[in-house]
Amino acid sequence: MIVRLLLAALAAGLIAGMVMTPAQYTRIVPLILQAETYENGDAGHAHGVAETDGAAVAAHDHGEEETVLGFGRLGNTVLANLVAGAGFALLLAAVALLTGIEFPAGRDAVVRGLMLGAAGWFSVQLAPAFSLPPAVPGFPYADLGTRQEWWVIAVAASALGLWLIVQRPEWIAKALGVIVIAAPHFWGSPVPEDLSSNVPAYIASAYAAASLATTLFFWLVLGGLLGLFMSRVPPDQTA
Repeated sequence: MIVRLLLAALAAGLIAGMVMTPAQYTRIVPLILQAETYENGDAGHAHGVAETDGAAVAAHDHGEEETVLGFGRLGNTVLANLVAGAGFALLLAAVALLTGIEFPAGRDAVVRGLMLGAAGWFSVQLAPAFSLPPAVPGFPYADLGTRQEWWVIAVAASALGLWLIVQRPEWIAKALGVIVIAAPHFWGSPVPEDLSSNVPAYIASAYAAASLATTLFFWLVLGGLLGLFMSRVPPDQTA
C-alpha cells in the first residue's frame, strides 16, 4: 500500500514537473532575460535562482561552468521542477490521507484532485504572494533566511485557514480561518533595506503574474494526475 501511494504521488509529481518546464520557458524565462539586461546596467549578471515560490528557474547565464549545478539554465530548471514536483506531490498525498479525501474511480477522482491542487496553489503560491510576490533577478530582496521563515509561516497559516473554511461547517471556524490566513500579512513580510532597482516595475509585475499563472498550471496538473493515480490504489488499502 505504501509503495503504491508513493509511486502514485511520485509519478504525478515528476510528470507535473516536466510539463512545468515548457510553460516556464514560454512565459517566465523571457522576462528573466529582460531583467538580466537591466541588472547592474549590463546583460547576464543574474545570480542563483529566480523565485517562483514553489518551482525554480535558473537565473545565471554566464556559461555552463558557472550555473548552480553545472547543467545550464535548462538542465537546472528541469531538475528543480522535478524535485519540486515530487516534493509537492508527496505533500498533497499526505494531506489527502490525513484529511480523509477519497479518490473514487472515474472523473470524480480527477475533479477532486484538481480541487486539491487548487488548494495547494492558493496556500503555497497565491496567499504568500499577496505580501511577498515572486521577484526577478536584480530586484531588491530582503534577507533570504527571513523571507523563508515568513514564507513557511504564511503557507502553514494559509493551509490551516483554508481547511477551516472548507472543511468545518461552523461559522466561527470559517471566520477564524479568514483571520488565520490574513494574520501573516498583518504582521508584515520582510522588506529589503534598499528598494532601488534598475529593473523596470512593469517587468517585475509581469514576472509575478506569469509566475502565479504557470504555478497554477503546475498545481492543477499535479492535482489532477494525483487524483487519477490515487484512484488506482484499492480503497481497502488506502483505508
